[in-house]
Amino acid sequence: MLNIDSLEKGIVLDHIRAGSSMKIYDLLHLANLDCCVAVIKNAKSSKFGKKDIIKIEGAVDIDLDILGFIDHDITVNIIDNGKIIEKKQLVLPKVIKNVIRCKNPRCITSVEEEIDHVFHLTDDHTQKYRCIYCEQEYQDK
Repeated sequence: MLNIDSLEKGIVLDHIRAGSSMKIYDLLHLANLDCCVAVIKNAKSSKFGKKDIIKIEGAVDIDLDILGFIDHDITVNIIDNGKIIEKKQLVLPKVIKNVIRCKNPRCITSVEEEIDHVFHLTDDHTQKYRCIYCEQEYQDK
């Protein structure tokens, strides 16, 4: 049995879809932090079968919009004195900036390197994002 110590102070990202933790690790730039970060992949889950977990030690600020875009079912637990003091609920962000890229070759973001890649949520029910410059719908694949 693998044992990862509990946190005294920090953040635990729980119920991450199995196999998605490294994408989150990269998008949140966790490698740049000067603290302990534990990535647990394929942990047993009674609810999902398997899940990933990320534990971040210390007082850090993470972008909840990125997490909400990737998977708004992720549980964000804020830990202090070894106890969960707050659980944050994620929602699909209305706007995401520099998380995904527009794939339209005629979009200004393809020509101008310094322009931010900004997408807006068109409809909460369909959960589709469109580029604010060319209206190209974001396709994951």
